[in-house]
Amino acid sequence: MSLEITKLTARIGARVLGVDLTRPLAPEQADAIREALNVHKALVFAADGLDDAGQQAFARHFGDLTTAHPTVGAVDGAPNVLPVDSERGRANHWHTDVTFVLNPPQASTLRSITVPSYGGETLIANAAAAYRDLPEPLRRFADTLWAEHTNDYDYAVPDEEIDEEKAAQRARFTSITYRTAHPVVRVHPLTGERGLFIGGFAQRIAGLSVGESRKVLDLLQAYVTRPENILRHRWAENELVLFDNRITQHYAIDNYDGQPRRLHRVTVAGDVPVDTEGKESYSIKGDASHYTPVLTAA
Repeated sequence: MSLEITKLTARIGARVLGVDLTRPLAPEQADAIREALNVHKALVFAADGLDDAGQQAFARHFGDLTTAHPTVGAVDGAPNVLPVDSERGRANHWHTDVTFVLNPPQASTLRSITVPSYGGETLIANAAAAYRDLPEPLRRFADTLWAEHTNDYDYAVPDEEIDEEKAAQRARFTSITYRTAHPVVRVHPLTGERGLFIGGFAQRIAGLSVGESRKVLDLLQAYVTRPENILRHRWAENELVLFDNRITQHYAIDNYDGQPRRLHRVTVAGDVPVDTEGKESYSIKGDASHYTPVLTAA
């Protein structure tokens, strides 16, 4: 059965029909999904009957897997699966997954396990469209910038809300400190597109003060989060979303009044980002070799 791909918004997102994720993909199906991901950045699939093993098998069609996270524990018995559970914290902050390491995941899969009766949507933003929206002088400026990304802060919990449990979660998250320099404008290795590679882990622009950095990052981030660049995905049970972590950001909306919400995440190992002149990102602090292999060929 051929794939049916239906756009969800003008700039990001498509729903994919005609594929059973519980069965191995034919090579032509995997190629078609990869091409659709290149075009639409985020893909939504029905995932009835899919379990952790099946989610991992699906993700492996696109490359080697990372472990669940550099510092946060995995699902019991599934070292490549991260539980994204409202009881463990809420990622209601714009970010790209694990950009504080040298080679962040190239792609992420999220599968719904428990969904609230209302709310709990995931926003996914197209960072390539954001770059294209920049005025030409600002594009030229952004092309020259590098940013330091770090996990040494909690991107989900404001300081004033820290209690003992959340402090323990923060301690786990920062149990290994990572600092990595990435280009603010990353060139996608498959499409050649340029995208703004920033998000919540980007804390400082090289050569600027903290205050100056915040102003520049906020200015660029405002283009990423324009409503026109965003897919707002309302979860149903047994769905899987695949998104291109090289050129998107996402945000889990905390609007479900404390109801249970649980997703499982599996990520595909990525390459080292490069800037517009081919210069590679570099690690400042922290070894992530236990977390991810380095993709050497896209």
